[in-house]
Amino acid sequence: MTRAPLPDDATLTRSGLAATEGGKLLLIACGALVREILDLKERNAWTHIDLTCLPAILHNHPDRITAAVEAAIAKHNASYDDIFVVYADCGTGGQLQAACARLGVRMVEGPHCYAFYEGLDRFADHEDEITAFYLTDFLARQFDAFVWTPLGLDRHPELREAYFGHYEKLVYLAQTDDPALTERARRCADKLGLAFERRRTGYGDLATTLESWVDSPA
Repeated sequence: MTRAPLPDDATLTRSGLAATEGGKLLLIACGALVREILDLKERNAWTHIDLTCLPAILHNHPDRITAAVEAAIAKHNASYDDIFVVYADCGTGGQLQAACARLGVRMVEGPHCYAFYEGLDRFADHEDEITAFYLTDFLARQFDAFVWTPLGLDRHPELREAYFGHYEKLVYLAQTDDPALTERARRCADKLGLAFERRRTGYGDLATTLESWVDSPA
């Protein structure tokens, strides 16, 4: 198999990892999920699964996610028996789901990663939490880069009330038991002036979804 270079929008991950081809299955994933997916690959010895990640910063521009996913599918479609998209809707307003259906590839169910980490059923039990701001492990690590700075709060902290005045608490959905990361999430809550709550979710429906794809790829 000839290995063509990956396009710019399909190679960036915050850990510096790029995809390798040659497996039967390809995961096209959000860069915010790279640690978790690589951990699941290692735990389950999924050596026949390859991974390529789109830039996590696309979550700040959800209108660009669908086109980026479509481009990645077109790039790799001929090289794999199956391609799976490791995104939920993620603010695309159903456009990503429609594109995946049209292209015949499966994607993760749910509105966003907060829901599938906690589990769709459990997350539905918290639908009334309209005053909760959520963090994952990734966002706890990358809070300044993905929240504080893009919103201009590093330059204009007085805008905090305008952005977050209607929130009451920060809910940290923890994939791991890492005291240092929990403390970082707590400091994020303090910066936003919000109460802090930690929920240990593990990988939730992300793990079960990937397992079901591997068990039944067709």
